[in-house]
Amino acid sequence: MSRDLRSPRYARLREVLVEARKEAGLTQAAVAERLGRPQSYVADIERNERRIDVIEYLALAETIGFDPFDGLREVVAVKAS
Repeated sequence: MSRDLRSPRYARLREVLVEARKEAGLTQAAVAERLGRPQSYVADIERNERRIDVIEYLALAETIGFDPFDGLREVVAVKAS
């Protein structure tokens, strides 16, 4: 199992987060503020410079306002490398 940030599944996870944030009309700064984190935290995730764990993923989903299970279904649908 790859923990590589460049894996297709991890790329899709980032895309899900970015798409959901933009669809919600939120900036990186707005998400970060709601999380009590600096804007660079969200930017680092979106730029593929920071891994997130499942708890962080759930917090992002709640903050942005999307169903975390729907997001994970999209990630699972990507062929693992």
